[in-house]
Amino acid sequence: MPGLQLRGVAKSFRNTEVLAGVDLDVAPREFIAFLGPSGSGKSTLLRIIAGLETADAGELILDDRRIDGLPPGERGVAMVFQAYALYPHMSVRENMAFGLRNAKVPQAQIDTLVDDAARVLEIEPLLDRKPAQLSGGQRQRVAIGRAIVKRPRLFLLDEPLSNLDAALRLRTRVEIAQLREKVDSAFIMVTHDQAEAMTLADRIVVFNDRRIQQVAAPMEIYARPANRFVAQFVGSPAMTIIPATLAEGGPNASVVLGDGTRVETAVHRDSLPTGEKVELGLRPEHVRVADDGGASTQATVELVERLGERSLVYARLKDGSAVTAEDSGTTVVRTGNQVALAINGEAAHLFGQDGTGFHRPAA
Repeated sequence: MPGLQLRGVAKSFRNTEVLAGVDLDVAPREFIAFLGPSGSGKSTLLRIIAGLETADAGELILDDRRIDGLPPGERGVAMVFQAYALYPHMSVRENMAFGLRNAKVPQAQIDTLVDDAARVLEIEPLLDRKPAQLSGGQRQRVAIGRAIVKRPRLFLLDEPLSNLDAALRLRTRVEIAQLREKVDSAFIMVTHDQAEAMTLADRIVVFNDRRIQQVAAPMEIYARPANRFVAQFVGSPAMTIIPATLAEGGPNASVVLGDGTRVETAVHRDSLPTGEKVELGLRPEHVRVADDGGASTQATVELVERLGERSLVYARLKDGSAVTAEDSGTTVVRTGNQVALAINGEAAHLFGQDGTGFHRPAA
């Protein structure tokens, strides 16, 4: 099968398990983002694919060829490092050609490959400069160019934008999105930045506690998180999670919060596990500051975060439960105010005692 297949990949460092039997399929030309907290195993898995670490168990198959026993240079992959890893005494052209020369590629072919990569990345005027004469964004493009010249089947990007300032990060994100349309390769990118993952990836792989928690398209991850961890890790600010009790009602689940507020959800009651205790999940955009006539409950404001076009209101219900709500950018709400909140129960999520997510039926 073309593409990359990981089967049962496991890794430990001494007595510390880092990856616990990871399975994953990556299609040809697909862009995958590995997203998760530090220590979740995502960077280790990237290094195992690259051949910089050895798996304790499992198989790696790229385009129908098993590669986990091959040295890095024979795997058909190319890695772009967070720190660029350019040779300071070499020109841009020499940096991009270095790996090809080591592989004994004929000079005429090297020149063609370097010129083609420079044209794709729009760095042709930089070919005779040294790394010290380049900006951070230019150095990153050179590092990507050094990978492109190898014509890999798979690009591995290790936090490629983390060393750039905000403006350069946005610009380089656009350049990476354009690059993937110009090369016939798959991409796997490790990132801590949710915006990068949501913008660039066809699918996001969320890691935590040595395992994959969910693999899905960006908006599927956001709208239908597999469990409580994914729900709170993806999205900024994090989803509000409030303890609740199932109440009697119709085919859709109704829950009662600690302050007595009743929320009618669109989650099918028969999809939930047995037991009364659940947790209610609410994205900030599904809780609005309202007038008393449209209110679901009351809360005390602890902080107002003004973001221009909208404001985020961090508040507590009467029972002490924290909740994040939205208001307009011109809100008059202040810290200490009592506010009415309108909860959109149709958009609410429920989580079982084991953290499993339950959502309204897909449209």
